[in-house]
Amino acid sequence: MKYLSKLLKSVLATITFFFLLPQPAFAQDWESCMVTLTNEVGDAIATVPTLRCVEVIFQKILNIAVELAVVVLFLFIIIGGFKFLTSGGDPKATESAKNTLTYAILGIVLLIGIWLILKFIEYFTGIEVTVFRIGV
Repeated sequence: MKYLSKLLKSVLATITFFFLLPQPAFAQDWESCMVTLTNEVGDAIATVPTLRCVEVIFQKILNIAVELAVVVLFLFIIIGGFKFLTSGGDPKATESAKNTLTYAILGIVLLIGIWLILKFIEYFTGIEVTVFRIGV
């Protein structure tokens, strides 16, 4: 039980560290998608979001989803390894641990593969398929 609490503490520290890493700056930030409304004199009345703000929201949601997927897959690798170590030679428990590890590694390979395919398309066609934009 002592080792399990140490393992949980280290996993929580890793997750916390991962989410505290600086996020990449987006070319389209909040200020550039907002429009300032002015009255007849030219005084600013309000700042309102435009349809371009959907780009920023979508990109932030997508980044969080990918980061969360990486953390979940990392946790499944840890859980699979822990199940494998504590299986005690039981064939069912060992098979379950192997399946958990296999699917976690397969998930990581799929994430990397999808990213590489998108970068491959972007490199050879010149079209930015990894950037979400509305309109021109």
